[in-house]
Amino acid sequence: MTLANRIKSVPTILRVHILAMLIVAAAGGTAAAQHVVVFVNGDPITAIDVEQRSKFLALTTQKPTPRQEVLDQLIDEVLKVREGRRWGIEASDADVDKSFSGMARRMGQSGEQLTKTLAQKGIHASTLKARIRADIVWQQLIRGRYKSRLQLSDKEIASALATVKPEERDIVGYDYTLRPILFLVTPGAPASTYDVRRREAEGLRKTFKGCRESIPMVRAMRDVAVRDQVTRSSADLPDALRKMLDSVPLGELTAPEVTRHGVEMFAICSKNETKTDTPGRREAREKLMAQRFERESTRYLRRLRKNAMIERGK
Repeated sequence: MTLANRIKSVPTILRVHILAMLIVAAAGGTAAAQHVVVFVNGDPITAIDVEQRSKFLALTTQKPTPRQEVLDQLIDEVLKVREGRRWGIEASDADVDKSFSGMARRMGQSGEQLTKTLAQKGIHASTLKARIRADIVWQQLIRGRYKSRLQLSDKEIASALATVKPEERDIVGYDYTLRPILFLVTPGAPASTYDVRRREAEGLRKTFKGCRESIPMVRAMRDVAVRDQVTRSSADLPDALRKMLDSVPLGELTAPEVTRHGVEMFAICSKNETKTDTPGRREAREKLMAQRFERESTRYLRRLRKNAMIERGK
């Protein structure tokens, strides 16, 4: 009987062990790096996985993480991905890359730049992407399986708001309908051109008489673009932008600001008061939701750990 046939004849879990040992033996000088530290339901976690995650955590937390804590994180991620697959939930490479790029963008970098930044610290991008993949799967799994337990009543949100920001219990928010108006400037134009366009924008601001009456007139202006209207909730806006919009009367324009395309203003076309989604309520709801998600996540992982076959590598 050939070696291949002998391997096929043994149970699956033993087959995984044998193949892992054969891979390590064939690696020669890289055997230490590829050494399997632990099997999680047959899936191997290697020494290099632990080393890479340790480097990543040291970079993000600015302190060393105990090896067992690192290993526990990796074990949990294997369990999350396997459980998601059992329920038909998987994160595609495109989803992972999109999240990776979004993370880089929030850091002021491109995806390629973040990959290089990690590489400079001896960390492969796949280390972060593995974590992202597990998070995507787990978020969908918890929110899908425990949707009813994660729902919040107005009473619960109001109670949480009284704890988080009691001074905001009676504060109202606003839903804004805005019309972006852009005074176009050719890329690379001198500062004097921006100054001229800014003065033109200030002139419009003084004569603007509301969206219904003035928008048609603005459309007829040369080198001025009126973009599609957008709706924004004050609960979604940064404090500075929210205060700025609150200070502009209905039907008027915000102060002009220079952008890479020219000089931009926003027309306040509608401003509707709401108590159902204020910044304080949003913060209270998100905090309460995070607590419930963590509770269900902890319970679920505890069950998966209890039923998992976790074996130390040889």
